Amino acid sequence: MLPDLAVRPLGGSVIWANDESFAEKENLINPGPAEYQPSTFGHKGQIYDGWETRRHRGEPGDDTAVVRLGVPGVIRGIVVDTAWFTGNYPPAVSVSALEIEGYPTAGEIAERADWVTLIDHAKVSGDSRNLYPVGDGNRWTHVKLTMHPDGGVARLRVHGRGRPDPELLGLGPLDLAALENGALVLACSNRFYSSPNQLLYPGLARRMGDGWETARRRDHGNDWVRIRLAGPGLIRLAEIDTSYFLGNSPGAARLTGRTTDGTEVELLARTALLPDTRHRFAITPMAASVEEVRLDIYPDGGLARLRLFGELGG
Repeated sequence: MLPDLAVRPLGGSVIWANDESFAEKENLINPGPAEYQPSTFGHKGQIYDGWETRRHRGEPGDDTAVVRLGVPGVIRGIVVDTAWFTGNYPPAVSVSALEIEGYPTAGEIAERADWVTLIDHAKVSGDSRNLYPVGDGNRWTHVKLTMHPDGGVARLRVHGRGRPDPELLGLGPLDLAALENGALVLACSNRFYSSPNQLLYPGLARRMGDGWETARRRDHGNDWVRIRLAGPGLIRLAEIDTSYFLGNSPGAARLTGRTTDGTEVELLARTALLPDTRHRFAITPMAASVEEVRLDIYPDGGLARLRLFGELGG
């Protein structure tokens, strides 16, 4: 599955909403599924793990929330998750998007008239993951969720592929394996405990659950993940981080690249790893750039992050 470009651990933020009378807008982009405990009442009524607005009672207008994507990019699908909202979900939603330069205020962004519609008045079911494909190929930095007319949404997922700001490319070494620069997990052998996409998240992991961890293997094989880089490039430095993985870190790792003509090249021979350690390895300069990398771990276990620093082209 394509990564969620709006999720909070990637830096997403719900920057504005016209109403959040019953439940806070920030819940929309929390990681993990929404939770619910019946008969738990606060000062605003039943507590919901989502965004919920007041009843309009025939008044004109709709309710809107604006999300700044943690990773700007191309959107391929939207999920409007109404988990636990049964008698108070919106009958329909719309989603629109913008690409914004600079740092205007949240109010200025919300008031702009040039929002581009990606999903228009789509029907919504209660207590369901409502999936909507998006065929647009443009780069977006913000999305706007509109409920027609009001109600509650537990989570908003914005699945796609990161696309960096072209104005910032070429200004220094680039992490070719970062989601925010356009890298993408193509396949992996196992995602039992967590998603391999988290290997490509920005920043340092804060706990074991922030990385990628596989089930224990009971055969003679090994686990692996394939990554499409931000673009064909020359890798100079690899960082394999096992932070927070103590008794379940891999014993060793190997990196293999694939060039644009399909040739496989060894970037890092099978190398022993330590638990709870940020390993950094110099990569011998290659004559040709690589567009994909395969990370093999032996035999299984968990990693916090993978960084592949270099430059595009070559």
